[in-house]
Amino acid sequence: MNGIFEGLNEAQKQAVEHIQGASLVIAGAGSGKTRVLTCRIANLLAHNVPSHSILALTFTNKAAQEMKERIAHMVGNDVSKHLWMGTFHSIFAKILRFESAAIGFTSNYTIYDTQDSRNLISKIIADLKLDKEAYKPAAILATISNAKNNLITAPVYAQNIDLIKRDSFNKVPEIHRIYSLYNVRCKQADAMDFDDLLMYTNILFRDHPAILEKYQKKFQYILVDEYQDTNFSQYVIVKKLALPQNNVCVVGDDAQSIYSFRGAKIENILKFGKDYPHYRLFKLEQNYRSTQTIVNAANSIIKKNKNQIPKNTFSGQDIGSSLTLIEYVTDFEEGIGVAKEIQLLVDTNNCRYQDIAILYRTNAQSRILEEALNKLRIPCKIFGGTAFFQRKEIKDILSYVRVCVNPKDEEAITRIINYPMRGIGQTTVDKIRFLALKANCTVWEVILNIEHAHELLNKGTINKIQNFRTMILEFQNDLPHTDAYSLMNRIIEKTGIYQELKADSSLEGKGRFDNMQELLNGVKDFVEQEEENIALTDYLEKIALLTDIDIENDAHNKVTLMTVHSAKGLEFEHCFLVGLEENLFPSQMSMNSEKSIEEERRLFYVALTRAKKSAYLTFALSRRKWGNHTSSVMSRFVKDIDSSYIQQKQGNSLDSFSRAKSQFSNFSRKKMADSQNQATIGLRNFKKTTQKKPIILNFEADNPQDIREKTWVLHAKFGKGFVQTITGEFPESTAVIDFENEGQKRLLLKFAKLKQIEL
Repeated sequence: MNGIFEGLNEAQKQAVEHIQGASLVIAGAGSGKTRVLTCRIANLLAHNVPSHSILALTFTNKAAQEMKERIAHMVGNDVSKHLWMGTFHSIFAKILRFESAAIGFTSNYTIYDTQDSRNLISKIIADLKLDKEAYKPAAILATISNAKNNLITAPVYAQNIDLIKRDSFNKVPEIHRIYSLYNVRCKQADAMDFDDLLMYTNILFRDHPAILEKYQKKFQYILVDEYQDTNFSQYVIVKKLALPQNNVCVVGDDAQSIYSFRGAKIENILKFGKDYPHYRLFKLEQNYRSTQTIVNAANSIIKKNKNQIPKNTFSGQDIGSSLTLIEYVTDFEEGIGVAKEIQLLVDTNNCRYQDIAILYRTNAQSRILEEALNKLRIPCKIFGGTAFFQRKEIKDILSYVRVCVNPKDEEAITRIINYPMRGIGQTTVDKIRFLALKANCTVWEVILNIEHAHELLNKGTINKIQNFRTMILEFQNDLPHTDAYSLMNRIIEKTGIYQELKADSSLEGKGRFDNMQELLNGVKDFVEQEEENIALTDYLEKIALLTDIDIENDAHNKVTLMTVHSAKGLEFEHCFLVGLEENLFPSQMSMNSEKSIEEERRLFYVALTRAKKSAYLTFALSRRKWGNHTSSVMSRFVKDIDSSYIQQKQGNSLDSFSRAKSQFSNFSRKKMADSQNQATIGLRNFKKTTQKKPIILNFEADNPQDIREKTWVLHAKFGKGFVQTITGEFPESTAVIDFENEGQKRLLLKFAKLKQIEL
C-alpha cells in the first residue's frame, strides 16, 4: 500500500478513516474531495473489502478514470481492477444490460443522445399533426426529461390533473400523448435515452425485489461524488441500494449546487441527516486552490444564503492580490477591455493564454468577447461548441454501427439508408415508416420483407433497399468474429463513406476526412487499452455516455471562454467574470424567487472559486439587447463581496465602484432614471469618439486565392480587417472579416479585392 494517509490534513484523514455506516463529507471548493474519495476507497481495499463490492458513483467519466488510476497506484491494479466505478449513467447502463430481459429490452439496446430524442419527438409531432410552432421538440423533451427525473412515468403523467392543467395553460395540452408515444417508439426501437437509464433502473428495482436484493448484497459500500447534483431518480437508487447496512458515503458541497434546471435537488444533501440519522459529518474547509483573498471574498458572498450547511473555508495559499473590478460604458467596450487586460496579463505576468478563462452567465455573451480577442489576435476556444461525436460525418458512421448492433434503431436506420446516396429518397423512407406504423412493427422489419411492398414501391426502389439490407446483414454476420476497429474500418470502406469524404477537396471536406480518421484512431486506442477484443456495443455505450468535460481535451495555448455552469469542476490561474449586471447575473428569470436567487449566488460562488491567483470582475452600464442599448446596474453579487477584498481599476467609463453600489442599493425609480441618463450620456460620448469615417485606399489587390485565414488585410472601402474564416472552394469561397471601423463583413473573395498586410 503506497501511503494512503500520506499528506492528508486532519479533517481529510478522519473522513478517510471512517468506513462504517453513513457519512456526509462537506467539501469546500478546492478542498481535495477527489483525493479523499480516492484514499477512502483505497482504505476500504486495505481492509480487505473486495473491490467488486464497492460502488463509486461520479458525474464524469474523467473523474472516475483519474480516481481508478490513483487507487491502482496506491493498492495495485490486481486489488482495484474490479471496482464498480463510473458515472451514474454508465454504471446503471451496465446493470440494465445484465437485467434487460426483466424490463422488456435486449442487452444490445441503443442509447439515444439528445439529437436522436429530438428527431423522434419531431416525427411524433408530425404523426399527430400538431402545430410545430407550439410544440417545440427541445421544450417537449425537457418536459419529458423533468418528468422522468422525478420518476413520473408516461401513464402517471397522463393521469396527473395538475400537469395536464399546466400544459393546457401553456397551450401544449398534448404533451402527455407525445410522452406516451415517445416511450412506445423508444421501446419498439430497443432504445433508451439518458433519463431512461435511471428511470428503468428504478423500475427494475421496484418491480423485481429479488434483483434489488442481489445488488444490495453485492454493493457493500457505496460512495457518491458531487451529491448536491443528484436528482430525485438518483437519490432513490442510492437510498435503495444502501439498505440495510447504510454503508454510504456522499461527498459534495451545498454551496456549489447549481443544476436545478437539470433536476438536481439541493435538499438531497441538506437533509442527508434525516435519511441517515446516525451519520457522521466531516467538513473539508481548507482550500488548496485559491489565494486567501479569493477564498475570503467567496465566503463573504455565500454567507448571504440562508439555506446552507455552515462551514468556514480558509486557504493554505498566499494572501494574494485583491479582486479587480472594472466598469465599462458598453458591452462592446467590455469585450475590448477584457481582451486588453488578458494581453497585459500575458505580457507582464509570465502566464500563458491557457491559464486564463473568461466566464459568463449566458452563451450569447461569447460573441462580443470572441470578436474582441480575435481583433487583438489572442487565440481562444469556446468550450461547448459542436462536440466531436455530434458532427455529421461522425454521426453518420456511428449510425451504421448502431444499425449493425441494433437493427430496430429507427433513428439510425433512417439516417443512413440513403447515405451515401443510393437512390432511396425521403419519399421512400416516409413510405417505409408508414408501413411500419400500419403494421405496428419496426422499420427494419419492413426492410426485411420489402419484397411485399410492391404496391407502394416500384421494382427499382425495392432492389436498392434489398442491396442496402444485404450489406447490413453482412456487417451483422461479422459482429461476433471481429473487433470494433476492424469492423468499423470495413463499414467505412464498404459503404462508400471513405471514398465520398476523400473526394471532397474543400477545407471543410478535408476536415471531415480528418475527423473520420480521428474516429478510427479513437476506436483503435479503445481496443488496445482493453485486455480482450471489444465489441462495438461496448464502444457505442462508452461514447454515448461521455460528458462535456470528457470530450473537451483541447490542450493548445488558448484562452478558454465558457459559461459558469460549464466551468464547474475546473480551475484556472486567472479568471474574468464578465457581465456582472442585474437581470444578467443574477438572471432575470430568477428574480421572483428567493430560492432561485440563492442558486444564482451559488453559481457566482462557483465562478469566483475557479480562480487560483487572480479574479477580474467586469460589468457594463449599457448592453445591447434585441438590437437596442439598454441601461444596466452592477450585480448585487458584487455588492455582496466585502469591499476590502476589491480594488477598482479604471475602465473607459466615469462611475466609481462606490456609486455603482449605491446605485443598486437605491432601487427607486428616480435613481434608476438617473443611472439610465448617465449611461446614455456616457454612450453618446463614447459614440462621438468612435464616429466612423469614410475610408478610400489605393493599392493593388492580391490574388484572391492567396488570401488566408487569421491574416490582416486591406479593403478599399472598409479599411483594415482581420480574416476570421474562409469557407467554400474558389471561386465560390467567402471570407468573414472583422474590419476595425466597419465591423464584421462576409465577402465573396473573387470580388473582394483584398491586400494582405503584416502588422
